[in-house]
Amino acid sequence: MKNLAVERKTSARIPTEVGEYQLCYYQNNQDQKEHLALVLGDIAGQQPTLVRIHSECFTGDVLGSLRCDCGPQLNQAMAQIAQAGAGIIIYLRQEGRGIGLLDKLHAYNLQDEGYDTVEANLMLGHQADARDYTIAARILDDLGISSVRLLTNNPSKIESLEQLGISVAERVPMPAALNVENAAYLATKVERMRHLLNLNGRSPYTPPPKPMPNGRPFVTLSYAQSVDGSITRQRGQPMPLSGQESLTLTHQLRASHDAILVGIGTVLADDPRLTVRLAAGSAPQPVIVDSQLRLPLTAKLLTQHPHKPIVATTETAASAKEHALLDLGATVVRLPATASGQVSLPALLAHLPQFNIRRLMVEGGAGIITSFLAAQLVDRMVITVAPLLVGGLNAVGNLNGHGLPRLQNPQTRWLGKDMILSGDVSWPEKQ
Repeated sequence: MKNLAVERKTSARIPTEVGEYQLCYYQNNQDQKEHLALVLGDIAGQQPTLVRIHSECFTGDVLGSLRCDCGPQLNQAMAQIAQAGAGIIIYLRQEGRGIGLLDKLHAYNLQDEGYDTVEANLMLGHQADARDYTIAARILDDLGISSVRLLTNNPSKIESLEQLGISVAERVPMPAALNVENAAYLATKVERMRHLLNLNGRSPYTPPPKPMPNGRPFVTLSYAQSVDGSITRQRGQPMPLSGQESLTLTHQLRASHDAILVGIGTVLADDPRLTVRLAAGSAPQPVIVDSQLRLPLTAKLLTQHPHKPIVATTETAASAKEHALLDLGATVVRLPATASGQVSLPALLAHLPQFNIRRLMVEGGAGIITSFLAAQLVDRMVITVAPLLVGGLNAVGNLNGHGLPRLQNPQTRWLGKDMILSGDVSWPEKQ
């Protein structure tokens, strides 16, 4: 947050069951939200000061929802500070790890379908954790605090405060309030967000496998385009569109899928690696749609990816090239062809569960994007819209009269200079 200004407007005495706090009200010039600080005792004489930085959770803090451990963490922090005789709770209005209450409820619905909290946020076009602790650091500055004993299980919070000039002298652990409803949520914190929780060395809950619509993987179509719908100036010539922030989101989205699919045109034009480099997580299994086995034997997907690609082709592809790819470790799957000689995408999707692929991310290029949409095989879309006009190759071509898809519950947000548009795909009945 550049040029951030934080101002304490007033404070008032707040007696609670565990002790008497002063509630300080802060305004700032960035988000116009009402961030708060609960202060107990003589904090000036208690450095490093016991501090909890707590992000707002209406469902947990107010309603007592069992889906998370936020309410118990807030209550526990208040009790520990009261027992210590001095300390601060900074209450940041960053509902749902910064995505807001509306999208948090959308994320809950995705979690009820089997997605974890990270996957749900990414599918809604957000980062896994969109919180920012700059305002918290400036509130601590205002209170005269430069060194803290931080009540947290989140190493990212510690790292952020240190980068913002607040010394974290000690991490004070917060034991997990584990129940049946939040077990998967806590496991995701440990396994995917580095939280330092003792869950007996293992995940306390294994979510059920996600249902596969029509016996095929769930398909997320994700790509970047310009305002006028272009993905490049000219076919076969790659053109970077996404900013760094949205590129990071793409890598997070990759890590939440079992496989990532591109067409041979994208491989020939970009020679991509399709790995996860800008986020935590494993690289998904690459799948290449290549009807005539044009995949170069020197492609990075053959030489620089931790998983050898699955190459989907047709019966007419050359056997000699298949053997060469097999010798390099690739898996070649021959499938029925369409009338135009392309790989049948329904046949491919029906085949992928044999490779334990339940979540498939499709990245393009234009032919693949159009073919998946024309075949009505897309369940969710996450589109990055860059703020420029290109006048080049459109991401989506002719859908051949199959009806226009619509986005249900569309979500939009800004990430750096890019707009992220996401939503579930609704298909009209075929005429």
